[in-house]
Amino acid sequence: MLDAIKDVVRKSSIHVCIVNCGGCNGCDVECVALLSPRYDLEQYGIYVHNNPREADVLLLTGAVTEQWKDNLKRIYDKAPEPKIAVAVGNCPISGDVFAQEGGHVNAPASNFVPVAAEIPGCPPRPNEILEAILAVGPQAIADRGREQK
Repeated sequence: MLDAIKDVVRKSSIHVCIVNCGGCNGCDVECVALLSPRYDLEQYGIYVHNNPREADVLLLTGAVTEQWKDNLKRIYDKAPEPKIAVAVGNCPISGDVFAQEGGHVNAPASNFVPVAAEIPGCPPRPNEILEAILAVGPQAIADRGREQK
């Protein structure tokens, strides 16, 4: 019974999980700002989870550090199909200021998991993050509907 209710709700909503791969947390602050009354993420049917097993969209923040190379792939694999990864900020896209010769940053994140969208900026504005989620999220819902048939 509970699973049936959960399936009904998930058919019309987007569930995201913020995954910090090592960085300054600037992008994390902007992602969390989406929960404030100013942006009210939930009015769009978007819900934030701490568990990747509940996520349709993984928001990747921070540069991929040495410790996160294997962890990122493992977390991506835990998310249910279909899943979409979005690189938030310059760090998962290019390593930005952390990408130095001989450093311990392994950018871009797309070397480890498929990335559907990239949001440049250091950090990007919350409305840009919201627009990206709304651009790729419906595709995850549509793909989920095809897989259930």
